[in-house]
Formats: sequence, C-alpha cells, structure tokens
Amino acid sequence: MENIDLITSILHFGSYFGMSLLFVVIFKYVYKFVTPHDEWQLIKEEQNTAAALGFGGAVVGFAIALSGAASNSVSLLDFATWGVVALVAQSLAFWLFRFGFMSRVAQRIEANEVSAGIMLAATNIAVGLLNAACMTY
Repeated sequence: MENIDLITSILHFGSYFGMSLLFVVIFKYVYKFVTPHDEWQLIKEEQNTAAALGFGGAVVGFAIALSGAASNSVSLLDFATWGVVALVAQSLAFWLFRFGFMSRVAQRIEANEVSAGIMLAATNIAVGLLNAACMTY
C-alpha cells in the first residue's frame, strides 16, 4: 500500500513540476511580447546586465506566483487555471512598472542602466509575492 502511495505522489509531483516548467517556458515567450525590448537578444548578444536583472526578476516573480498556485490548487486543472492567472498578473506587472513608475524603462534597459533593471526586478518579485499570497483560498 505504501509503494502505491509513493508512486502516486511521485506521479503528482511530476505532473505539477512538468506543468510548472512548461509555464515558465510559456512565460518567457509571453514576456517577450509584453516588453518593447527583446530581453534574450540584449542578454545573449549584448551581455546587458540591466536586461538580465529585469528578466531574471520577472522569472523569479512568476515562479513565486506559480508556487502559490501549485501549493493551493486542488487539482491539475485548478493549478493550470491559476497558473494562467499568475502569468497574466506577472505580465501586467511590466505595464504597471512602465506606465506607473518608470515610463522610459525599455530605453533604460536597452542602455544597460542597471538601476532600472534592479527596480524592474524588485517590482516583478514583489508582484509575484503578492500574486502568490492572493492565491491562498
């Protein structure tokens, strides 16, 4: 009986973890369309620290929100639904930052202004924490 419970638990873990990784990959592409600059190009081709900080914060913030969804979901479908909510909320975080706090953030990231990258990362992580906290039901 214990072996069946262990196998079931491992299968559940694999399902949630696999879906989480898929969500992170999807988030990378969604975030690319939300921002006016191409983080991957800036990071990979120009070694842009500001872009790496901002995008890294976005991924960490999304992972925090996704962990809240995984911790509180009652099924894989429930997790997927809240994962989409987390993705939308985290994507909106960039717009909130851009239009509410730093209107020239894209230009500043492209210019490799580290302070802009740090503030963007901090905002994304803060939104991720709030997002995860609000998913407790």
